[in-house]
Amino acid sequence: MNALDSRLVDIIRGVPTTMQVLRTVRDLELPDAMIFSGAVYQPVWNHLTGRAPDYGIKDYDVAYHDDSDISYEAEDVVIRRVAAQFDEPLKSLVEVRNQARVHLWFEKKFGADEPYPPLLTSADALKRFVATAFCVGVRMEADDSLSVFAPFGLEDLFAMRLRPNPLRVKGAGGWERTTGSAQARWPEITVEGQ
Repeated sequence: MNALDSRLVDIIRGVPTTMQVLRTVRDLELPDAMIFSGAVYQPVWNHLTGRAPDYGIKDYDVAYHDDSDISYEAEDVVIRRVAAQFDEPLKSLVEVRNQARVHLWFEKKFGADEPYPPLLTSADALKRFVATAFCVGVRMEADDSLSVFAPFGLEDLFAMRLRPNPLRVKGAGGWERTTGSAQARWPEITVEGQ
């Protein structure tokens, strides 16, 4: 684990709600499970700017990958199983998705103007977010250690810099909407490109 990974782990460990979600998901033994996106990068920005640890977190994205049954019905069983572990407000804020089936609905739901191929792991989804700073996930392991997944590294995250994901089609994926929403909550971030 490098210095930025360690720093991220220390910050995440200081966010009780995020740790509760991580622990619950780990204990449910969902295959290839992790949390990612805002529940991971936003606590870092809050730490860097002196805000409350869970400021601006709209949801806790829980990813798992199970290609043995990619039906909505199978995913819904897992969604309900996870939801049953939480009281409000977390019950409404934890969003569970089987990454093995995202390709079935992503383009239609988001009007994507680029293909969304099937994902082979939950970590593969991290290569699909619009900005490199968003491409980070964390998993709690059996020994309570936290594993960090960041295909583009953590430099942009800790620099509070939004740059387009180089693996995405230029101009695709709601760049202005997504970066505008982030900048409205954290005016300290800088936006580069696109």
